[in-house]
Amino acid sequence: MKKILSIALLLFVFCISAQSIQSPSKQILLDFGLTENGRPTYSVTFKNKTVILQSALGIYLKDGSNLATNFSSEGIKNITFNENWKPVLGEQASIINHYNEMKVALSQAGTNRKMNIIFKVYDEGVAFRYEFPKQKDLNYFIIKEEKTEFNLAGNHKTFWIPGDYDSQEYPYEETKLSEINTDNVNLNNGIGLKTIFSKYAVQSPLMMKSEDGIYINIFEAAVVNYPVMHLDVNPKTYALTSHLVPNSIGDKAYLQTPCVSPWRTIMVSDDARDIIGSKMILNLNEPSKIDDTSWIKPMKYVGIWWEMHVGKSTWDYAGSQNAQNVLTQDLIPSGKHGANTANTKRYIDFAAKHGFDGVLVEGWNVGWEDWFGNWKEDVFDFITPYPDYNLAEINAYATSKGIKMIMHHETSSSVANYERHLDRALELMKKYGYPAAKSGYVGRIIPRGEFHDGQTMVNHYNFVARRFADYKMMVNSHESSRPTGYHRTYPNYIAAEAARGNEFNAWSNGNPPMHETILPFTRLLGGPMDYTPGIFEIKMNYYDKSKKEQVHTTLAKQLALYITMYSPLQMAADLPENYEKYPDAFQFIKDVAVDWQDSKYLEAEPGDYLTVARKDKQSENWFLGAITDENARNSEIKLDFLSPNTKYKATIYQDGKTAHWEKNPVNYEIKTLTVTSKSKLKLVLAAGGGTAVSFTPIN
Repeated sequence: MKKILSIALLLFVFCISAQSIQSPSKQILLDFGLTENGRPTYSVTFKNKTVILQSALGIYLKDGSNLATNFSSEGIKNITFNENWKPVLGEQASIINHYNEMKVALSQAGTNRKMNIIFKVYDEGVAFRYEFPKQKDLNYFIIKEEKTEFNLAGNHKTFWIPGDYDSQEYPYEETKLSEINTDNVNLNNGIGLKTIFSKYAVQSPLMMKSEDGIYINIFEAAVVNYPVMHLDVNPKTYALTSHLVPNSIGDKAYLQTPCVSPWRTIMVSDDARDIIGSKMILNLNEPSKIDDTSWIKPMKYVGIWWEMHVGKSTWDYAGSQNAQNVLTQDLIPSGKHGANTANTKRYIDFAAKHGFDGVLVEGWNVGWEDWFGNWKEDVFDFITPYPDYNLAEINAYATSKGIKMIMHHETSSSVANYERHLDRALELMKKYGYPAAKSGYVGRIIPRGEFHDGQTMVNHYNFVARRFADYKMMVNSHESSRPTGYHRTYPNYIAAEAARGNEFNAWSNGNPPMHETILPFTRLLGGPMDYTPGIFEIKMNYYDKSKKEQVHTTLAKQLALYITMYSPLQMAADLPENYEKYPDAFQFIKDVAVDWQDSKYLEAEPGDYLTVARKDKQSENWFLGAITDENARNSEIKLDFLSPNTKYKATIYQDGKTAHWEKNPVNYEIKTLTVTSKSKLKLVLAAGGGTAVSFTPIN
């Protein structure tokens, strides 16, 4: 990877008074200081407006001591850094990493302990982390709590989900900071965990907007060997304090020097597009540790998955009433098992016919009769197929059709069991040529008492990515902790779910129409999301007339999500027969790219609307996606992102005149126009609707 580096040593001083650092654009200013009792503090302003009031920093240890007070400065070191690097897969072919850095070396009176605080100030925000150098008086230590404060300057509008240690699968609440209270929230997140320990705790990333139009996002980057950070909210003072997820005995992190904490990040702008367009989280992670990345490729796939969610088939072979002896295969088939050889071949034929790369099959391996809710240590062995699933035959058939099979590893959160079996599972994938696997972590964690967001599980998710890399395979995790840019370091960690995905629309109260307009400002800041878009049969009463559930979008919005919800691993999630009923709309899914040369964020407002244009990395084609919340919306978009002096055929997939996410979701129309970079495009979005456009150069 070629890098263009310019690093300039600017300053080295030995005093602590009035230390400040600005962003390269000089619009963001961070001030650092020490209080009278030696407590480190910082504050942040944007265009001379206060974003973060003076806020304290520090770590408290299990032995009763702290790394929070009695500090004095041993020196300040400032540098400027500027590079241009190329991600393996991404929203753009190259990324600028430009910031000013201030490293504060601290020494604690009476202990001889050393701690550094590193600040990086970008044009889109600030980041800082704790660094613990190798030292005799601080070798191995246990964190009781990290007390990092974010004292906000006002009662901002906030988009939040409860501080659940085990799940992010909640619809977002939109309230003032002062109104945050999980007692007022339906905590049924669909998997029954509900590990809420404070009614004023929320998860990061936390997206906010001030009354004077400043967008603020608090998050973290490069969470490695450390628990996930949640935030405790003081609804009266608008102060936020970091809240680390504990382990089974209440400890937060076990560390040995030299080591670092994750980056704490504050994005700030008066233009919402700057937040979703920021690559700050990615830039704060280490460069790729994989030398040969030629095997890491984007994929568009279909799979045996949605048919289980809508009740057409099941994951299990025999049904829960026959749960005994599941590993001996002494089971009487229920007749509804989806992952059978014939059905899998049907999906392979469909994928090959329509130009897809892969087929995912869930429920292929024994154990599903007794997998959920029983806290069993050994459920799946990840190598034994059900009697009606012929691994060798299926993979030979897929190979003959030019289709790659995607493995499925549901761990049922028995992580110790998965790690014991992991190498055998990977050897099986290697034997049959699988390039990728989807992993799942539904249920309570085993080892018992651990949480999805604790240090143990963070280490597990990262370990799995590294082990997959050893085998030159990609992994897509579901129900894991939310990503924080680690896919820069291990780009084979190709995607994750880690939020409330499209599946909830099949069997719960679903995701409200604003849901997809919030996720790009929250979950997607940390990495690509396997949201599984592309549902065409919107209402679930199509499968069962007694059902009232439905997808809370129009069909056209489902198309637009392929652009607005970035992922290099995109699923056409609906059933093949449903796509065959709407071949003209399905054409957009077949055409849309999944890896990008450039991305333009044209319109954005969290909770309301989003319009994004992206250029295919492998061609001169552009694609545009526009989505809205429960409100219909008209807009006019300049097409100046298109190449000049070039004519394009614009194929527009838009909501029909009577479209409405609830009343008439499958009402769409398709039209074509000839456009250039000087053209403007009128967008008409229905309530809960969207527009998808493909732009193809005309020779």
